[in-house]
Amino acid sequence: MSTAASRRDEYSQSTRRALLDAGLELFVSSGYTSVSAEQVVRTAGLTRGALYHHFDGGKRGLFEAVFEEQEAAASQKISDAIGSRTEVWERQLAAVDAFLDVCSEKNYREIVLLQGPAALGWERWRELDEQYLRGLVLDSISTLRTSGLIESHPDTLATAAIYGAITEVSLAVAHAPDPALAREQAAHLIRDLFSGIRTRY
Repeated sequence: MSTAASRRDEYSQSTRRALLDAGLELFVSSGYTSVSAEQVVRTAGLTRGALYHHFDGGKRGLFEAVFEEQEAAASQKISDAIGSRTEVWERQLAAVDAFLDVCSEKNYREIVLLQGPAALGWERWRELDEQYLRGLVLDSISTLRTSGLIESHPDTLATAAIYGAITEVSLAVAHAPDPALAREQAAHLIRDLFSGIRTRY
């Protein structure tokens, strides 16, 4: 790659990053519906042309990209939590705790749980959420089953049950009057859900 091409690539990446950072800041502080494309580009110090060049659909495309960054970061934190434990059952409980911790983070709570469904539409929201998190649940269920730690339900059905429950619980926690209390209650509930399908010898 030539020096000129490298500089163009760096500028393009920095422009996109500036828009993502401005979008995150404004969406979290003011809410998606209250933020205009003009506010975004003004905060980023760029033009509307730059916004539409980097994100199809302008503001909505930017929100989706911000949303995906939050989901990708959440997926990584959960994977890191799983990797930090050696005992199989404890790895799954660590994943639950990591996910609930992520749900308590302001940016994730605002972008993914509170604003995401309305900004993206329920179908697209679910599609993206499954893209980043459902696979982690499937892997956990498969690992628990092959280790003999849970009853031998079909992986796809068990994943649908657990993923669905965790998703609804996370939304309930986000909307709770006291999210911190709800987070602790949710941790106990999800642990009980896993214990409910655990094998008993």
